[in-house]
Amino acid sequence: MDDLSDLLAKNRAWAAGMVRARPDFFASLVAQQSPRYLWIGCSDSRVPANEIVNLPPGQLFVHRNVANVVVHTDLNCLSVLQYAVDVLRVEHIIVCGHYGCGGVQAAWRGQPVGLVDNWLRHVQDVAARYRGALDGLAGDHEPVDCLSELNVLEQAMHVCRTTIVQDAWRRGQHLIVHGWIYDLHDGLLRDLGITVNGADGIEAKHAAAVEGSVRRHRPS
Repeated sequence: MDDLSDLLAKNRAWAAGMVRARPDFFASLVAQQSPRYLWIGCSDSRVPANEIVNLPPGQLFVHRNVANVVVHTDLNCLSVLQYAVDVLRVEHIIVCGHYGCGGVQAAWRGQPVGLVDNWLRHVQDVAARYRGALDGLAGDHEPVDCLSELNVLEQAMHVCRTTIVQDAWRRGQHLIVHGWIYDLHDGLLRDLGITVNGADGIEAKHAAAVEGSVRRHRPS
C-alpha cells in the first residue's frame, strides 16, 4: 500500500471516540498546555510515553531520541528542557530508558549501525566509565540491562547539571528529576532510585543509585 489512508481512518476513529467520551476534549486541549511532567525517553516505537503512564494528551511534555541521551551541546534537547522548565513550569523531569534498547545493545557490543554510531558514542562513554562493574556481570543480557539502567542514571545527572535546572533550583522553583526504566516484557516502569530535588547531594544520590543498579544484576 502506497498511501496512508489507513492511518487517516484510524485518526478519524480516534477523534470521534474522544468526542463521544468527552465532548469538550479538543476545545479544552486547544485552550491550554499545562503538563506537570517532562518525559525524556527513547525513540523506540515500543515505548509510547503517554500510553505507558496512562495520561491523555496535554499532560506529558515529551522529548525522545535514540537511547534517551542528554548531551549538553544538543540544542534540540536543551530547548525542550528550557521550554518545559521556564515556560510550562513542569514539576517533574523523568528520564526513562528501557530494557531491550537497540541503541544500548549496539553501543555495548560495538555493532556498527551507521551515522547513529556517533550518537551512541555517548552511551559507549557510560559503558567505559563502568566497564569494570559491567564486565563482572554474567551472561549476555545482564550487562546490557545494567548498562541501560546506568545510562538512565548518567543522563539524569546530565539533566541536573544543566544551567536550566541549576538556575531553576537556585531561584527556588519546585523541580524534581527522576530516573526510570521500562520493561517491555511486562509493561512496568521501575524507579531506579534517583530522585533529585535540589543542587545539594547530587553526586551522593547518583553514586547510591549506581551501586544499587550494579548490585541488582550481580550473580546472587
